[in-house]
Amino acid sequence: MTIVGLGPHGEPAAAPERVTLLPQDIAAARARHLRVAVVMHTVQSDWAKHLIQGIVAVLGDCGAIVMETVDCDFSPDLQIAALDRLRGERLDAIISLPVDNAVVAEAHKRVSAAGIKLVLVDNAPTGLLPGKDYVSLISADNFGLGKMAAELLARQLPENAKAGLIGFDADFFATNERELAFARWMEINRPDVGLTTTRFKAVASAGEATAHMLDANPDLAGMFVVWDTPCVEVLSTLTTRDMAIPVTTVDLGQEVSISLAAGGPVIGISAQQPLLQGQAVARTTITTLLGRGCPEWVALPGLAVTRETVAESYQTIWRTPAPREILRGLDLLT
Repeated sequence: MTIVGLGPHGEPAAAPERVTLLPQDIAAARARHLRVAVVMHTVQSDWAKHLIQGIVAVLGDCGAIVMETVDCDFSPDLQIAALDRLRGERLDAIISLPVDNAVVAEAHKRVSAAGIKLVLVDNAPTGLLPGKDYVSLISADNFGLGKMAAELLARQLPENAKAGLIGFDADFFATNERELAFARWMEINRPDVGLTTTRFKAVASAGEATAHMLDANPDLAGMFVVWDTPCVEVLSTLTTRDMAIPVTTVDLGQEVSISLAAGGPVIGISAQQPLLQGQAVARTTITTLLGRGCPEWVALPGLAVTRETVAESYQTIWRTPAPREILRGLDLLT
């Protein structure tokens, strides 16, 4: 699967396989008794839980102790406080998913200035450079995810339809890329589709933002939501209004997967690979702590998921059997 996006500084993608650990690397890491902290935008989503699972598994294999996992609850202030506190701890590395590109930039710079290796997930704060302020950025191909979502939704849109884009009101590289790719693909491939955009400041307000969009655009024929957790709020709003507008989103969360299996409103999902991404994050962390160079941007491709492929894709992404609700929606249970 091809990576179509570029990194935050225009970097071409390196495949996660570029960063590998040989048995002697693992042995060398275990002898170091490394200490790592993980600072997350949230730990509540299916995606975040599996990313952490991938990180912790590989670090554990290498004898590196995860000293703390911080849930910043999408708050820049909480993240800044956490990073400043952790700078005073005896840590070899901090893995961070920045919650806002600009607001948290200086706090991340202070981590590197303190001599702690900084490995980034999904976002690179404004002004920070790889090799200087952080080791590497490991993310999905978010531009590719937005493109996939547009392609999936376009199949359901009649000619001259109007579609809604429900985005995140924050300076966030990952979601910015998805929105840009979705809008650009529609402009090039479906110029007949009119696109209207609204944004939510917090996940819990995504439903309210959707309600305002529907009030202003009662003729909407489809929607794209930038990831699955706010999409659940959007689906609740559609249910309340007894509307069956087709929806695409990013991440194969359980609730949107159940909607996809049952025949809507979710009609397609651009799935990330958080477990594999977490493993790549951990391998990058160990590699830099062993004194070796790492690619500036490591990217994992997405997976386009339809109703026909949701059960097998669920197993592929989450490494667990699909829930019975998904199988029931597919009429696979007697």
